Amino acid sequence: MFGYIGPDRPYLFIKDETLYKAMYCGVCRCISKECGQMARTALTYDIAFMSALLHNIRGEDVKIVKRRCPVHPIKRRPMTEADELTRTLACVNTALAWYKLTDDKQDGDARGALRFLYKKGYKAVLAKHPQVAEIISRQMSEQSALEKAKCDSIDMACEPTAQMMLQLSRYLLGEKATAHTDGLAYALGKWVYLMDALDDYDKDVKKGRYNVLYLNYGAKTREEAMKKGEGELVFVFDSLFADMRTNLFNIKFYFNHDLTDNIILRGIPQRTRRLVYGQACKNGRTVKNDE
Repeated sequence: MFGYIGPDRPYLFIKDETLYKAMYCGVCRCISKECGQMARTALTYDIAFMSALLHNIRGEDVKIVKRRCPVHPIKRRPMTEADELTRTLACVNTALAWYKLTDDKQDGDARGALRFLYKKGYKAVLAKHPQVAEIISRQMSEQSALEKAKCDSIDMACEPTAQMMLQLSRYLLGEKATAHTDGLAYALGKWVYLMDALDDYDKDVKKGRYNVLYLNYGAKTREEAMKKGEGELVFVFDSLFADMRTNLFNIKFYFNHDLTDNIILRGIPQRTRRLVYGQACKNGRTVKNDE
């Protein structure tokens, strides 16, 4: 994951903030046990969101306990107990980090040099969940092929990441997977890819790296690209938000889902507006740079 998924915190209940942080710490603890201490450095709140979402859809409640951690050794912190799903998500997070840094290394990005930190963890993933590594590897290869071909179709460029999220959700949900969980995961994957393309736009242009939005709009800066492609991008994002809402409302949840509703219905659109326009919205209305 890329670290873009998060809640709209002013509208987040205290109970959900506690659960969110507990799931984050729970996955972190599982990463250390499943993939080694160094792999913990790749953890993002995206996986905490996935933990909350998937536990609820699978109907598996979590137990929160208080424990100390290496970063906060003095005061015990609430964290979820390890279970099968959390352990698997720990492996997913490590595999995603490994392949993301592999991609960075191939692109000549300095961050790629950090891949060695996750070598031990990646080997653990191969031993415990080879299906996870296979799904990510296959879709990353598809992504690499599109980049080498200079694909200028936004939909096609998003497809490998969208398919990766869909297939990982099927693997993690098992018999609980449905057409609507597929649809939600697919839309989330497509959104993540576009957010990454937007976030890296200026850096990609400067370093001459592939960026599907640059191939479409040809602008030297993200701000100029947004002016040229605003209508198309707003349509694409609004379509994704509509897909997320439709699929979300048709998924059976076993517990309270205020946390994931906040993230999907409020946090994701808010984060999109911040990146597209450079600032948050006021009173529910998008504020452009010239207002």
